[in-house]
Amino acid sequence: MSHATAEETGAWELPDELKLLRQTVADFIAREVAPAEHGEDPDAYKLPPEKLAPLRAKAQAAGLWCLATPEEYGGGGLGMLAQALVAEEAAKCRMGAYVPACGAFGFDPPSVVFESGTPEQIERYAVPAVETGEKTFVAISEAAGGSDPARSIETVARRDGDRYLLTGSKFWITGGMEGRWGIVFARTAPGKDRGGISCFLVQRDFPGFQAIEIPVIRPWSPAELVFEEMPVPAANLLGEEGRGFEVCKSWLTHERIPYAAGTVGIATAALAMAVDYAKERRAFGSTLAQKQAIQWMLADSEIELRAARLLVWEAAWKADLGRPFGIEASVAKVYATETAYRVVDRCVQVLGGMGVAKEHPFERWFREMRIKRIGEGPSEVHRMVVARHLLGDAMRTKA
Repeated sequence: MSHATAEETGAWELPDELKLLRQTVADFIAREVAPAEHGEDPDAYKLPPEKLAPLRAKAQAAGLWCLATPEEYGGGGLGMLAQALVAEEAAKCRMGAYVPACGAFGFDPPSVVFESGTPEQIERYAVPAVETGEKTFVAISEAAGGSDPARSIETVARRDGDRYLLTGSKFWITGGMEGRWGIVFARTAPGKDRGGISCFLVQRDFPGFQAIEIPVIRPWSPAELVFEEMPVPAANLLGEEGRGFEVCKSWLTHERIPYAAGTVGIATAALAMAVDYAKERRAFGSTLAQKQAIQWMLADSEIELRAARLLVWEAAWKADLGRPFGIEASVAKVYATETAYRVVDRCVQVLGGMGVAKEHPFERWFREMRIKRIGEGPSEVHRMVVARHLLGDAMRTKA
């Protein structure tokens, strides 16, 4: 009995140009990135310069450079659905959870710099970052409550003539140990509401700046950033004073989509490897593929990954159409990251001892996927967002 494909049945499918982009990235990962990654330490989170430089040159020649950055600034100018497709394929390498394509495609500066920055800010910070592909940081979270930035931000920016003096600290900052510059959110007005938060472009070499490594369960470490009366030129205020939360909210919502897509990519790669292993590994007189317990683990993984991918695509599609997509982004983030964790966990189980051996990437991916359920907002916060959408005022406590 033959099975009709999506193309034959007329089911929804990607446009041809996005199919081509997806295949181009997949081919680049298989042909260029995987060989470059071979031989590196299993926990490596960056390639040595002698490997990375030629890899980046090939990526640029193929048009795969800073793909989320607007074209007029040297990037690819991709929409959200295209970014999601790239993120899924670029994650399919050992270090892909933190460094998609092992850094071959460069790192996009935060989109808020292009959206809210002055021409001088873009030229001074964003353009050089695109040219070099350097990593930057966005510092929002604090020790008092990283999942509730509007109320928990206690870092203060005090106006002092033609500068601000920043005092406080940020926790769990991705890229905080590496970025030459980044964005810091601080309170410029007293209180706990959103209207008192502003956004600043901050350089690592500003006096009073300190980065402290925070070791975690995966190879690379986020940072605690400490500011002690750190002077920041008033010209480095990004957007309007007191409107930083609007900048933060927009950036975070967009970032959840490629973030979720990357976890789908890693879990998809893990599942493909587990399927191949099940076909070859023999135990108790037959291959693992012939055992129903294994069949169902693999089948459940395939089903859940298909659902996760479509939820990510829905959020990206709405973003590209300019429609509200906050709920879709939260749904996709929760389901994709939790699905990826379950799938990688199952794959470890299928491989048994080999699943936790450094020889294979499963044990590293397992650790990475555990963190993905926390980053970009933990699952519980996104469930609260969805519940608020469903229940509205009924969630409020009545006197």
